[in-house]
Amino acid sequence: MSPHTVDTYGDRAFPQPLDSFRAGETPFDRATAHLDAPLAVVDLRAFDANAADLVRRAKGKPVRVASKSVRCRALLERVLARDGFAGIMSFTLAESLWLARSGFTDILLAYPSVDRAGFAELTADPELAAAVTVMADDPAQLDLIDAARPAGGAGEEVRVCLELDTSYRLVGGKVRVGARRSPLRTPDRLAALARSVVRRPGFRLVGLMAYEGHVAGVGDEVAGRPVFSRAIRVMQAAARKELAQRRWEAVRAVRAVAPRLEFVNGGGTGSVQHTAAEAAVTEIAAGSGLYVPRLFDNFRSFSGRPAALFAQPVVRRPGPGVVTVLGGGYPASGVAGADRLPVPYLPAGLRYDPQEGPGEVQTPLLGPAADGLRIGDKVWFRHAKAGELCERFAELQLIDGDRVVGTVPTYRGEGHAFL
Repeated sequence: MSPHTVDTYGDRAFPQPLDSFRAGETPFDRATAHLDAPLAVVDLRAFDANAADLVRRAKGKPVRVASKSVRCRALLERVLARDGFAGIMSFTLAESLWLARSGFTDILLAYPSVDRAGFAELTADPELAAAVTVMADDPAQLDLIDAARPAGGAGEEVRVCLELDTSYRLVGGKVRVGARRSPLRTPDRLAALARSVVRRPGFRLVGLMAYEGHVAGVGDEVAGRPVFSRAIRVMQAAARKELAQRRWEAVRAVRAVAPRLEFVNGGGTGSVQHTAAEAAVTEIAAGSGLYVPRLFDNFRSFSGRPAALFAQPVVRRPGPGVVTVLGGGYPASGVAGADRLPVPYLPAGLRYDPQEGPGEVQTPLLGPAADGLRIGDKVWFRHAKAGELCERFAELQLIDGDRVVGTVPTYRGEGHAFL
């Protein structure tokens, strides 16, 4: 989303479009005028509006919040207090246990773990065991949990969720579209592992998860690439149809083994409305849609409001049309490329120097807007992904209108780097 398209702020219109503000005079600048950059902010009105949009698209099914996309306990609490949200999807066992000790419940660990110390804690504490559900797609993962149990092999019952591989395959399986996650692709293989869990003492099968990242995380309206965008839409439509049928069959096969299955989780920010339409799915996962980082600008079916930004200070003016800000080289995970870089957002009209790009300790920026910036002014950026921004900052300034109304720690600010 470019500054040209963002002209509303919460429920009120800006007095002028964001790209028309002069350098140093945006609402974000006014709110943080008393603070030095580097800093990170979350616009609460945009955050809340994005949360409401996720609930709308989920069509009555609860939204489980992906904590990796938020990485801030205060904002997890804020969104879970809203109607339409229920539960957390975590990313490591250590994080899951920390959140459970902090009072969060219904935590689904979305990735298998080999954290033996963590499993020893989980199986020794009834409250932790009741709050956390672990992921499995291989009997060896269950063996590791058993080996971590208290002496004598006792301990608490472990809640287990199985993961279905969602990748879309063509040409007899020779072409694969989608992440390499679970080895469990067919209903028969899922049912076989389900039987193993059900027969195994100390475990209870409670859920099934299927994350269609090639739909939920891949934009289908990429600016300047109409042919590519059409190809993505054709692929995603076919992939959704194939997965809906296979997911329904997989759920039926697993429920035949475990009739009291508590949930079937699917989706992601980019596919909420499509996944919610499947009768077999009982809840939707989403997280990036709360902050709306730049990778989520390229979806035709929805648009959100950038809620999480970071600011770097101007520290040099090397010449006409150029300023240099401190740091800023915060690439996102994934295949290395320009789409993984933060983008200069405000003031509008700045771009990276192609010979340097965003740097570890300094970042030159080019463009006419540079001439309106002074030493000490802030340049606002959007990160490519959501929660990874919080790995760079210890705290978030919460903005309402043109005021900072609170300061909250990120996971990093609370002394944690879980992955």
